[in-house]
Amino acid sequence: MARVKPFARKLRLARALKSNSPVPLWVIAKTQGKFRRHPKIRHWRRGGRLKV
Repeated sequence: MARVKPFARKLRLARALKSNSPVPLWVIAKTQGKFRRHPKIRHWRRGGRLKV
């Protein structure tokens, strides 16, 4: 990817970075382990290409 990015692309990348976090431990505890994995989790190399 280019070193100098358009601002809109940088915002989209930042939003994707923030949304790619695991489920908090307190949520797992509150739901008694029913909600462990985030359905939209994305790995940087395996699958889930971003539309940037």
